Amino acid sequence: MIIVTGGAGFIGSAIVAELNKRGINDIIIVDRLGSDQRWKNLVNLRFADYIDKEEFLDMVADDVVGFSVEAVFHLGACSSTTETDVSFLMENNYEYTKQLAQWTADENIRLIYASSAATYGDGSEGFKDDEEKLEILRPLNPYGYSKQLFDLWAKRNGLLDKIVGLKYFNVFGPNEYHKADMRSFVLKAFEQINATGKVRLFKSHRPDYKDGEQKRDFLYVKDAVDMTLFFYDNPETAGIYNLGAGVARTWNDLAKAVFAAMGKTPNIEYIDMPDSVRNQYQYFTEADITKLRSAGYKKQITSLEDAVKDYVQNYLEKGLYLGNNDG
Repeated sequence: MIIVTGGAGFIGSAIVAELNKRGINDIIIVDRLGSDQRWKNLVNLRFADYIDKEEFLDMVADDVVGFSVEAVFHLGACSSTTETDVSFLMENNYEYTKQLAQWTADENIRLIYASSAATYGDGSEGFKDDEEKLEILRPLNPYGYSKQLFDLWAKRNGLLDKIVGLKYFNVFGPNEYHKADMRSFVLKAFEQINATGKVRLFKSHRPDYKDGEQKRDFLYVKDAVDMTLFFYDNPETAGIYNLGAGVARTWNDLAKAVFAAMGKTPNIEYIDMPDSVRNQYQYFTEADITKLRSAGYKKQITSLEDAVKDYVQNYLEKGLYLGNNDG
């Protein structure tokens, strides 16, 4: 059996969809559906059972997991970079992952978990997935800190030679529809263009960056899933790895790609960045994927323009999810 925590979420459900394509249906979805629309991510998927995340943690703590587990993809977390309830993040992201890691280590179960590029903070220490430099990273928000804490805990407890931590950069694509304000700019831009004919981007508040020229490493979810499953297919791998395109692109590039995919002329308006995010805003991120490549991942990564075109034309315009009806 394969367990996917956060299996109804964005990347989690995309992983389940790809496992289904491989003919793998012995999957347990662990999540908490709540009152948003993430349940729709499950409709096209095939899996053995669904277990509430707290119930599953109780099963782990009481050692009453009544089925054989081959691997755990731990994607479940609060991923909001604007969440201010730090106690909640510590319990939901840090403590939960610790208990899961202790159980998988005791039971000799493969664990692949989501860390985050948010652990790199303002990027002043670079974006290299070097485990020897984990201690010098300074996240800018509580979410990034909760992820950083577990990376450090895993290192202190000698687990990084047994488990895999993945630092996802800016992932976008189908099945993120439920994420409210944490949805990617591609989806927000698609909606803005349909509603107003234009998109809004943050102005730059630094003299070394022009408006809209702030840069991010944007990664299509299909590539993120393929990279994640690489570590499932290669059980000898362990440690922390960046998952990104390895190329920084501007927000202007991304906006223009959305307009092009929709067959429209670019129309961009620049607005002031809110004070609430200005001091923790990342002006540049770019994954160093040398380690990923050295581990044996050789596939070509989808270009920004091709990824946006696929997302817009084959999912957003058709209202489709990943899964049985996915091409």
